[in-house]
Amino acid sequence: MAAQEIESGTSWGKELWDQFDNLATHTQKGIDFFERFGNFIRDRSAIEVEYALKLRRLVKNYQPKKSKEDEENEFSSLIAFKNVLKEVADLAGQREVVAENLQNQVLQNIMLLSKILREERKKALNQGAGLTQSLHTQIGTLDRAKRSYEKAFREAEKAIESYHKADADFHLSRADVEKQRVNMNIRNSQSEDAKSEYANQLQITNKQQQQHYQIALPEVFNKLQELDEKRTRGMKEFIKRAADVEYEVSPIIARCLEGMVKAADSINEKDDSMIVIEKYQSGFQPPGDIPFEDLSKSDPDASNNSQTHNSSTGLNHMTGKGTTKDKLKKRVGIFGIFTGNKILEACINVKNNLSTDGLKEDFSDLPPTQRRKKLTAKVQELQQKVAQEQAASDGLMKMKGVYEANSMLGDPRTVEEQLNESVNRLDRLRHELGRYQKLLEQANNQTFIQHSPQSNRVTQNGQRSSRHSNGSSNHENSHEDNGEDHPDDAGSLSRSASESSVQQAQNGLNINNNGSSASPESGLGTSHTSLPGSGQGSTNEQPMNEEYYEAETPLGTCRALYPFDATSEGSIPMSEGEELQVIEVDQGDGWTRVRRFSSKGWEEGFVPTSYIECTLYA
Repeated sequence: MAAQEIESGTSWGKELWDQFDNLATHTQKGIDFFERFGNFIRDRSAIEVEYALKLRRLVKNYQPKKSKEDEENEFSSLIAFKNVLKEVADLAGQREVVAENLQNQVLQNIMLLSKILREERKKALNQGAGLTQSLHTQIGTLDRAKRSYEKAFREAEKAIESYHKADADFHLSRADVEKQRVNMNIRNSQSEDAKSEYANQLQITNKQQQQHYQIALPEVFNKLQELDEKRTRGMKEFIKRAADVEYEVSPIIARCLEGMVKAADSINEKDDSMIVIEKYQSGFQPPGDIPFEDLSKSDPDASNNSQTHNSSTGLNHMTGKGTTKDKLKKRVGIFGIFTGNKILEACINVKNNLSTDGLKEDFSDLPPTQRRKKLTAKVQELQQKVAQEQAASDGLMKMKGVYEANSMLGDPRTVEEQLNESVNRLDRLRHELGRYQKLLEQANNQTFIQHSPQSNRVTQNGQRSSRHSNGSSNHENSHEDNGEDHPDDAGSLSRSASESSVQQAQNGLNINNNGSSASPESGLGTSHTSLPGSGQGSTNEQPMNEEYYEAETPLGTCRALYPFDATSEGSIPMSEGEELQVIEVDQGDGWTRVRRFSSKGWEEGFVPTSYIECTLYA
């Protein structure tokens, strides 16, 4: 096909029949240039790899350090920067893809084609050199035949001339004349033979030369033309392929750039400002106006009070947080009463009252707002742990029931110990959850002092005193001078309330378990709205408080696959894609009890199990 195209178009064999050396040089330069293009692709691939490596190193060097506090309160600018780093890492991956495809799809094919072209060129040049050598050999034979013919012709002419001279000379004998005639005939015969040989060689040479320049050598030149065009065509294809490699990743690169723009658009300076407020807000109010003190009064009590106020105020600025000099003396006296093991016990008690992050377990050393935030996070963490432990306990209960029903499957006593440990852990978690819920409730209901701790000094009956965080004044600390230990009534109240709430939560769960198999059609789906302990069927029903909802922790979450319209008593409607909390799993009747929060408050009811996709806590 290629030969036909060459013959129909411009042909090197026809147009460049006498340019064998130039064509050999041209094809060599073409192949060298083609290999240089391959070196360009190789070096570009190396640059892509190096660029990707440097991009990944850049992402690693600028990756923000992770900390628990930053994870809780991440600024939108930080989140956006992390997303930008992810997109840059993806860009690095795409550059690696470009480098790999350039090597596998372009460079390797260039090297392969270059090797083929060199082999074909060598073969064609050898063939052309062989044809040229054969023609030159034939021309040399023709030249020798011609020189032989010329020599024989000159010798024949001399013999003829000698014979004519001898025949004209009367002094020569007849024998001498005959001798010259015989010599003449021999030379003429040799001349004719040389002439015939020359003519024959000339015919052979002309035929071979015609064959050489019209058929054999054009075929060689056409092969060189074909391989040169193949090299040029390959150059074209590989340049396009290199561009296609880049083009294939351009949509992904464009998406990475779009992701960077999206990350930039996600930055919200107002939200970041609110995060700063939530992170550092103490909950205290700015200090009020400092009252005017008239020093011109002659009242000795007022003068003493004024002096006391001035001295304590000055010391307050020195010690900070409203601690007076007298209070420092009293604290020294308190620590002075500990000796030996008592000091060690006090240190151990202080250590036990601290959490893993160095804060007290009740976070009482934090400002009010930060304390409520920590307590809320702690309550959520404990609720999740309770749900996980409850799921584990339920699984062990089912396993024990299966073993009791069929002893061939296993010994129930092997599960009983694990079940007891799980129940104990669950009780401890519920007790701790109740304690932190009570602390959170107290923190939410607490009335804060209306000024900051930097100036927390108030006036009572004309006297100034320093306030503690628990609201006690200086004169109340007179008990500490005697070394008496008075328990905190608020703490005792908190513990008793926590135990009561945990007991109510357990009762509420028991009531729920007893009626777990009720379906919406039975009318029992809403019986759980009565308070725990009020009794079923009681007329004192009222909406469930938040403590009961917290006691009845969700078993997991679910997502509505289809919309559902509540048509029976005890069921609730839901829309497609809505997220709900799973309160009770399907007991075989095809219904699952769920809960959600709406504008009317918490709502519970049953929905078809086949309409939802559940994700239970582990």
